[in-house]
Amino acid sequence: MDVFLPKINSVTPAHITITGSKSESNRLLLLQALFPYIIVDNISDSDDSAVMQKALQTNASLIDVHHAGTAMRFLTAYFAIQEGREVVLTGSQRMKERPIGVLVAALRTLGADISYEENEGYPPLRIKGKKLTGGEVAIDANISSQYITALMLIGARLENGLTIILKGEVTSRPYIEMTAALLKQLNINSTVTDNKIIIPNKSLAFNLETVVLVESDWSSASYYYSIVALSKPGTEISLSSFAEESNQGDSALAEIYKQFGVSTTFTGDTIILTKGNFKHETLNLQLNNTPDIAQTIAVTCFGLGKGCTLTGLHTLKIKETDRLAALKTELEKFGADIQVTNDSLTLKPFNWNKNSMAVVSVETYNDHRMVMAFAPLALKTGHIIKDAGVVSKSYPTFWDDMAKVGFMIKEQ
Repeated sequence: MDVFLPKINSVTPAHITITGSKSESNRLLLLQALFPYIIVDNISDSDDSAVMQKALQTNASLIDVHHAGTAMRFLTAYFAIQEGREVVLTGSQRMKERPIGVLVAALRTLGADISYEENEGYPPLRIKGKKLTGGEVAIDANISSQYITALMLIGARLENGLTIILKGEVTSRPYIEMTAALLKQLNINSTVTDNKIIIPNKSLAFNLETVVLVESDWSSASYYYSIVALSKPGTEISLSSFAEESNQGDSALAEIYKQFGVSTTFTGDTIILTKGNFKHETLNLQLNNTPDIAQTIAVTCFGLGKGCTLTGLHTLKIKETDRLAALKTELEKFGADIQVTNDSLTLKPFNWNKNSMAVVSVETYNDHRMVMAFAPLALKTGHIIKDAGVVSKSYPTFWDDMAKVGFMIKEQ
């Protein structure tokens, strides 16, 4: 499905209820499979979480996670400890291009039996589950926090627990802290320091039923921050359900978007986003801890004509697409002056008053975040978004909710 978004002059004040966090949901689904006394409420309705649930419930020997990177990493660790079970874990063509060798090497150190079906270091994987007793493992921490989280999630089921030594600078640390916080809710008290994580063994013997509520997804909230930022002063949109003290790193949006004139007011589990005034000065942000909102921020800056330099983006190259290259290609179609490196993006200020353009078609590279990051530009110019249905990966009701705030969505 391609959609045409005509230019709109203002948005409609509305309240949007956002689905549960995909990141929290997928962690808790795996923990629920390991510790059946857990009950998870407000699970994400995303494709990725549906893939995770299906994989954990099936007895099939071939498991296809499609584009779900989180599921690929977490399930690799999960099936490694399913004693006596053998599976082949595979995914889309893009998934077969996303590295997993660092995690496989760490699991092999612990005694896991994992082999590569096609290319060394990449899915698909053949995993022969066996009893792993745990102990100590070292892992490169500067590539993906999901590798580290995968180990943390299985650590409490290992006889000797698990000590993870982190080598190098840790990327996306808030996601590691999120995992530790979720474990704590289950009375699994891990110890997390700069270069070491200790997960104690957790016996099932004395645990009572535990209900865990998944907070709504801050990454999904980012698109409304962008909409409000690109709107007239006084514009308001409210969102639920969010906590002021959140486990999610992307809750940094509330602070970051002050620089775009957007204030965040917490009322119970609701946040109210309000547009005020902002300065056009160039923005410099280090996004090592929040890479999933980099696309949104870059497009917001462009829509406001604001220059920016965003750094700490090295993980974007191994996402659903090379997100840095994709941002450069698509923003240049609108007239942006943008440069990217392996880990940064620099955008020059843009004068919307001196630039008129034909209707641009935005390619989205099968990447849900490309679709949602570019949609708010309808407040500046009409444009077409290709393959717009890919939003189901993380936010299936995105287009319905965009209509609620006044966007006109015309299927092509």
